[in-house]
Amino acid sequence: MSEEMTEPEICQVRQGIRQKYDRVAAAGAGGCFQYPTGKAGMDLQGYPPEVIGDFPPEVLATFCGVGNPFSLGPLNPGEAVLDIGCGAGVDSLVAGHLVGAGGRVVGLDVTPAMIERARAHQARLGLANVTFQVGEAEALPFPDHDFDAVISNGVFNLTLNKEKALKETHRVLKPGGRLLLADMVLMAALPPDRAGRVENWFQ
Repeated sequence: MSEEMTEPEICQVRQGIRQKYDRVAAAGAGGCFQYPTGKAGMDLQGYPPEVIGDFPPEVLATFCGVGNPFSLGPLNPGEAVLDIGCGAGVDSLVAGHLVGAGGRVVGLDVTPAMIERARAHQARLGLANVTFQVGEAEALPFPDHDFDAVISNGVFNLTLNKEKALKETHRVLKPGGRLLLADMVLMAALPPDRAGRVENWFQ
């Protein structure tokens, strides 16, 4: 649909996404999503208890992923990992545990308020191998072949140009690198009116 969208519609979608995640950053994930979030969501998705057991409850409460990208393959000690759409940074911090002090993890998100929350979580956990920055999936601010793995959890469905986002992901992965992607698939018809379809993008 992105090729058919007008510039005002694109701006509306981007503004809607940022406003929604500003609310999540301020008040937490509860009530903002139609699926389990927080620790209940992580338990349901099979996150490793030996890792998240060390996370304070208030950090776990900010998890709003749709799945468990870590169930799709291992992250190995010493690897470089990019988390696209990191939100409050919970998956990035899990990845930081898995790659160890010799690895590095970068969390990227379009919402500055979420990055601020992620940095606060990182400081609290003291994971020096994890950093966070603002950026977009369609224009990754990293050189070619920079990461061993890219993880993403419920974010590519929100991107306006999915083909460009996937090409950017491929560009920053090292040869033989892996994309561990958890996301949602549309199962019902979109609203029949154009305005409804645009608004549905960020619901």
